[in-house]
Amino acid sequence: MSFLEFLLLLLVAYYVIYVLLWIVLDCNVALWFKSKFGVSLSSMRGQVVWITGASSGIGRSLALSLARHGVRLVLSARRVEQLEVVQEECLAAARGLLATKDVLILPMDMLQLQRHESNLFTVLNHFDRLDVLVNNAGRSQRASWTDIEIEVDRELFELDVFSVVHLTRLVVRYFIEQNGGRGHVAATSSIAGFGPVPFSATYCAAKHALNAYLLSLKLEMRKLDVTIFAPGPIATDFLQEAFTGEQGAKYGQSTANQKRMTADRCGELFAVALANKMDLTWCGLFPVNLLAYCARNPTLTKILGQFMTEQTLNKIREGKL
Repeated sequence: MSFLEFLLLLLVAYYVIYVLLWIVLDCNVALWFKSKFGVSLSSMRGQVVWITGASSGIGRSLALSLARHGVRLVLSARRVEQLEVVQEECLAAARGLLATKDVLILPMDMLQLQRHESNLFTVLNHFDRLDVLVNNAGRSQRASWTDIEIEVDRELFELDVFSVVHLTRLVVRYFIEQNGGRGHVAATSSIAGFGPVPFSATYCAAKHALNAYLLSLKLEMRKLDVTIFAPGPIATDFLQEAFTGEQGAKYGQSTANQKRMTADRCGELFAVALANKMDLTWCGLFPVNLLAYCARNPTLTKILGQFMTEQTLNKIREGKL
């Protein structure tokens, strides 16, 4: 075997192994590698992490994952009663690493932009610092493209994009003033943010826009760490509150008995991405993870489009395949 033939064999073996990993793993390869051999979550002990949308789902699970390693938390959402439950769960998970004062409950409606600055001051007055902002609050959508009222487009963008950008700008300005631009901002995006799916046009567009905002921020501020975490279908109550095509309506469907990653696993992977300051990561059960890789390649996306109907893609997205 010649040297060139050997190199070709290695190249083929590399891609075969990589494709197998796409099929076997529940996240992208880099994130899986960091979860096994990367920076430990314990490296974040003592840091202050502000999580919006922390009362349930991915936000709650992320908070618990961080609390287990002594990360101080700010929990924000509209539902105060549920935040109090999450606070108690975090203190129990910390097993003595955190005191009550280390898990701050900060009730917050992301759409009340005029209160964002005062909320940030509350965090800084309590902890005297902020290390990581995690923009997790948001809503999904289920609707046919032609049935979506323009008011729904505006409302979804206000929540999933503009409120996130507004709060992030305030925090980034704090990082610039206090740390010379060093800091960490993160957001819960979606695989739909780089691989569009059917029957969620506004949501896909919003997540694409959010990704573009954050990637542009990273280009302008090289000292700043920016993490975009993009889950696939997750077993939460996300669809209960999802937008439809009609203003004021909610989808109101359950994810029970669907093939979805658990919120706990998702939160754990999100925490790994934060600890390792990763830029773009994603997670999802097969075949979602495989499709996420394909969505990053225009040629593969075009090939898949020839074999998969919108109904098939929607079944995969809803955890029914």
